[in-house]
Amino acid sequence: MIPLFDLTRQYNQLRNDVLRTVDEVLSDGQVILGPKVEKFENALCNYLNIKHTIGVANGSDALVIALQSLGIEKGEKVITTPYTFFATASCIVRNGGTPVFIDVDPDTYNIDLNQVERLLKNEKIRVMIPVHLFGQTVSLEDLLFLKEKFGVKILEDAAQSIGSEGKAQNKVSKSGTFGDIGIFSFFPTKNLGAYGDAGAIVTNDDTLAEKARSLRQHGSKEKYFHETVGYNSRLDALQAAILSIKIKYLDQWIEKRIEIAKLYQSLFEKYALPLKYTKFQDKGYRYHVFHQYVVEFRNNAEREMVKKHLNESKIGTAIYYPLPLHLQKCFKEYGYEEGDLPVSEKLSKTTLALPMFPELTNDEIEQVVNTIREVF
Repeated sequence: MIPLFDLTRQYNQLRNDVLRTVDEVLSDGQVILGPKVEKFENALCNYLNIKHTIGVANGSDALVIALQSLGIEKGEKVITTPYTFFATASCIVRNGGTPVFIDVDPDTYNIDLNQVERLLKNEKIRVMIPVHLFGQTVSLEDLLFLKEKFGVKILEDAAQSIGSEGKAQNKVSKSGTFGDIGIFSFFPTKNLGAYGDAGAIVTNDDTLAEKARSLRQHGSKEKYFHETVGYNSRLDALQAAILSIKIKYLDQWIEKRIEIAKLYQSLFEKYALPLKYTKFQDKGYRYHVFHQYVVEFRNNAEREMVKKHLNESKIGTAIYYPLPLHLQKCFKEYGYEEGDLPVSEKLSKTTLALPMFPELTNDEIEQVVNTIREVF
């Protein structure tokens, strides 16, 4: 069997360090926030070259709290993409806002910033949430243009892209650190994953950081005194301690993911298979960290045929995302209909994620590609 993702291979390499750290945390008795969380927050600040990290319970909470920290008002419109995980849009609704879905670029699958610009020319919208999808950075140069021209505030959803980079004004920045505020998820399958739920908010803005720290702990700066109604969303010490181990290996794991992506590409090119895949470009910085390796077929029938054959051959696959957010039942009130955002709707029917994790072997990758070849 070749799984889509295998956490056990990584754990086998880190087992001794993880078990020792778990014992330290439990022996210490400080399991919520505390020095272990502060240590990881500092490590992430250093890795990202950013001023503040606020550890929270998960990536979804990170989005809700980050957006609330920006002062979102009831009914306020927030721009985002329909081709992403549900939490990107649900955080808007949970804050009382109205999601404005903009279609994605057919090549990068990230939000189409040209369409965003056209919208902002005609309507004043204060906040947008771009998603660095599957590990590929949204153009920071274009985000900077929108920020400077229209004054739009940017909440970066970097849940899938830790370690990816972009360039603006000849400066390379890591995803999540470029906007006013950013978030990360450390769900176990992420490039930097905990052994449970975990997330973080990052910012260089002192005021936003103070708001987020208060909101993660029931809106309290001082115990039992509450300035606002916040959340119980604290990163626990056990996950923070594990993440402090793993972050040391993150760059190494990212480079391995890039190598795997290059091998996929070379094999697809070699066999001239009729599918679309990411063509790696050497830009001098890591614009894509391949949280997922997603290919696109010519139609839904081909996608389903390949998926079925791979699964029968005990090769893991996944569909991200089978129904775009603008067509979800819970968002029906916002008036979107099928056909409104055609690129996202097409991708939901034609894309397929293939196995991608650092411990994949070359033989396994070749087996995946050869199994796809059998279908064609």
